[in-house]
Amino acid sequence: MSIRKSGIGMTSRRTRERMVDRLLSQGIRDARVLDVMREVPRHLFVEEALASRAYEDTALPIGYGQTISQPYIVARMSELILKRGRPGKVLEVGTGSGYQTAVLAGLAQTVYTVERIETLQKKARFLLYDLKMYNIKFEHSDGGWGWEKHAPYEAIVVTAAAGQIPESLLRQLAVGGTMVIPVRQGRDQVLKRIVRTVEGCEVEDIEAVKFVPLVAGVG
Repeated sequence: MSIRKSGIGMTSRRTRERMVDRLLSQGIRDARVLDVMREVPRHLFVEEALASRAYEDTALPIGYGQTISQPYIVARMSELILKRGRPGKVLEVGTGSGYQTAVLAGLAQTVYTVERIETLQKKARFLLYDLKMYNIKFEHSDGGWGWEKHAPYEAIVVTAAAGQIPESLLRQLAVGGTMVIPVRQGRDQVLKRIVRTVEGCEVEDIEAVKFVPLVAGVG
């Protein structure tokens, strides 16, 4: 998969290089993640009026009360699922703009992405196909229930904050697989990395984050 011929001007490429330099200064070290972040044209995933802010380290609105995550968080979540090697199948809960989807598509064999807002899902699908990212499968449904048909997954990335870790998603995570998910704790949110083991799960708190709520079942 390559997106080098996506019609991107040199100005945005230089801007992405500066973004990658900033990610390095923020502690992102995985060269695979940095390479993909360098190539994905983030400005195509935001509204045209916000394109000039696309490479700032900030979340931006994409409509319907949703946001595109800041580049650091996208890179951090992507880096966390690579700790045990390149995953074959990744489930993404919350397609949103498709930006995190695009980054995952450059790191995994196949990405299965679920979005509950049909308009966002269609817009992301058309854009990602236009960018010739063909290793992505799309589903319009309540992401909290995952996509059981294609389980188990070597990695699961959840792009909205859950009140608790959804058991339905844990059941779809392969033994040895990693799930990265923001979880609400009181008024705060904490990004957690969960590794499924034969005995159960290992849960690690990564850092404080701020995501839109996960509107989904948690059974």
